[in-house]
Amino acid sequence: MINRDIAIIGFAETKIEFRSGRSVYDFAGEAMAGALAHAGIEKSEIDGMAVSSSFADAGNPFYGPILSAYLGLELDWCQVTDLGGASASGNIARAAAAIKAGLCETVLVIASDPQSSQNKQSIGAFRGEFQYPMGIMGPPGYFALISQRYDHQYGLDPKALGKLAVTQRNHALMNDLACEKLKKPITVDDYLASPMISDPIRMLDCVMVCDGASAFIVTSTERAKKMGAKKMVHPIGYGERVNYMETNQTPDITEGGHRAAGKRAFERAGMTPSDIKMFQPYDDFLIAIVMQLEHLGFCETGRGCQFVNERDMSYRGDLPLNTGGGQISAGQAGLAGGAHNLSEALRQLFGEAGSRQVKDHANAIVTGIGWIPYGRNWGSSTALILEAA
Repeated sequence: MINRDIAIIGFAETKIEFRSGRSVYDFAGEAMAGALAHAGIEKSEIDGMAVSSSFADAGNPFYGPILSAYLGLELDWCQVTDLGGASASGNIARAAAAIKAGLCETVLVIASDPQSSQNKQSIGAFRGEFQYPMGIMGPPGYFALISQRYDHQYGLDPKALGKLAVTQRNHALMNDLACEKLKKPITVDDYLASPMISDPIRMLDCVMVCDGASAFIVTSTERAKKMGAKKMVHPIGYGERVNYMETNQTPDITEGGHRAAGKRAFERAGMTPSDIKMFQPYDDFLIAIVMQLEHLGFCETGRGCQFVNERDMSYRGDLPLNTGGGQISAGQAGLAGGAHNLSEALRQLFGEAGSRQVKDHANAIVTGIGWIPYGRNWGSSTALILEAA
């Protein structure tokens, strides 16, 4: 993607709601209609679709075709991606590849999941044998193990995590689409006093599962110009790693796949971390932000908390962070949660972020994270570098 021959010409994000009672198809329809309107094109232009899997309709072996039928789409190419929170950013790359291969011309990338209203997930593999009997029942337990190990090796500064929590909450307070239940100001002291969930993970370290959807329109730059697109954003660098250090029987669980995915994304974009204007990372837990800063090369390993303490990461700062509030303060729409930071990056790059608009919005890096294997760091890592046209 080093050439700027692929363009994102429209996007839309629904309101993030808690227990809305709405279906995955209802949210998807709203997001698609918004993205088409934003791009200024008709639905008939869409001939490809890449969709993220969903907890709300998990187990449906025909999810992609059924969703496209619900949306009234007849397609030349259809893909369902199951990289968890890395699916949305991964689908931008998959859409670009399909367009370049001549499989289709204009792709709807969509992620919809009202997980707080309906959750049909049933994840097997080794969880029932190795994790659940030990009392590790979900993501807070997994991230607590990673945090404990990180603290043992490098030292974990709770006040740095509190600074991240407050920065993102302040951004969510400026975001009309953020979940209303979360739109309350917090302080670092509030973070430190929040209930311990799985030591050292506090309540304010964690996302709250919600409902919502996002959609994106991807096409070739040449076709975008023919369609009269007024604004566009180019994906110029992408890297992906699934199952980092999988064959290592005793890996360092503080090491993650963004080390490899980030390196590839920066190489393809011809950039280094110092060139990045905005950081829109996947943030199901605050420790994940600290570790991604290290793995992507913004700072040395073990210096993530120091990096956070030394910088202003507000929308006015030297490295703006999750300017829509991130999932932790805006809410996580299940497996569609990885599309929140992608939507916010595009909003900023299109210059449409209103009162929280970043002054220098030339580019942004967006990341994704999906699932945690037994005794390892997260299993799926993506890094996507976007550039305003």
